[in-house]
Amino acid sequence: MTLLDVQQLQTSYGAIRALKGISFQVNPGQVVTLIGANGAGKSTTLNTLSGLIRPNSGRISFRGHDITGWRADRIAALGLVQVPEGRQVIANMSVWENLTLGAHLRRDGRADQALDEILQRFPRLNERRSQKAGLLSGGEQQMLAVGRALMMQPELLMLDEPSMGLAPLLVNEVFEIIQAIKARGIPILLVEQNARKALQIADWVYVLERGEIVNAGPAATLQRDPRILEAYLG
Repeated sequence: MTLLDVQQLQTSYGAIRALKGISFQVNPGQVVTLIGANGAGKSTTLNTLSGLIRPNSGRISFRGHDITGWRADRIAALGLVQVPEGRQVIANMSVWENLTLGAHLRRDGRADQALDEILQRFPRLNERRSQKAGLLSGGEQQMLAVGRALMMQPELLMLDEPSMGLAPLLVNEVFEIIQAIKARGIPILLVEQNARKALQIADWVYVLERGEIVNAGPAATLQRDPRILEAYLG
């Protein structure tokens, strides 16, 4: 069964149509990436799916539920969890407090065990568990944002520009984390400016231009597409 099914989704900012009737799917266990230039509609897509923006029309089905127009908290409780662009950790709260915020939507009663697993997975967060999140480096804040999302027990994890603003070594580390999440069987919908990295980790790719999907296919195939090479991979 398809995990996420998006049909003819349209979203506007006032008179500006940001999404012009896009349709795509994410299946269990997949990493699906959306690539495109700035302003193509990638982040708008994630924000619409997560309930931060209300669509004008179209249908969003997740785990068999029609979630079109649902509130963001209700969508997250169903397991569609977003790590927003810019990380957005709560700067004046500790690492531990940021992580435990993610536990209030868990459905399995295993918050303490999950917290231990996150701190084992991210040793630097464990070392800094009492430190204010605003004092962490950019890479550490990204780890914290991902860890907080994993605490929410996602059925599908949406990552919006996870490598933005990070040094190359930290970009590699972030993608190692994404690969580890994939290995656990957690599906991922990834928006990422670093198209080369995104294509290396993805199973399926959708290419957005000006709010429309103009190309789609297996990542291994699109990596060899001359149009993709010229436009996004340099």
